[in-house]
Amino acid sequence: MKHAVQVTILGQQYTVKSAALPEEVQRVADFVNCQVAEVAASKSVDTLNSAILTLMNIGGAYLRLQDTVAERQQVEERLQELLQRLEQACPDEGHS
Repeated sequence: MKHAVQVTILGQQYTVKSAALPEEVQRVADFVNCQVAEVAASKSVDTLNSAILTLMNIGGAYLRLQDTVAERQQVEERLQELLQRLEQACPDEGHS
């Protein structure tokens, strides 16, 4: 079931329809506002440029997180392979 949630981003009100809980939608809006505020505080740019720089920052963080998850999956797969090789090389000798 989709919920309609009123949020304010960059001083503009939006109605967001989402299957997510209203609290989660508000949490995302708060996060976006925080990120925009950080960009706006460090640069003297207009609202559109602040939004674009914020999107670039969030996009970069998202892609770095995706890379980290992919690397972790590769490590887990490698560990599984090594565990299987160890189990094949050392059958259950002491466990009866």
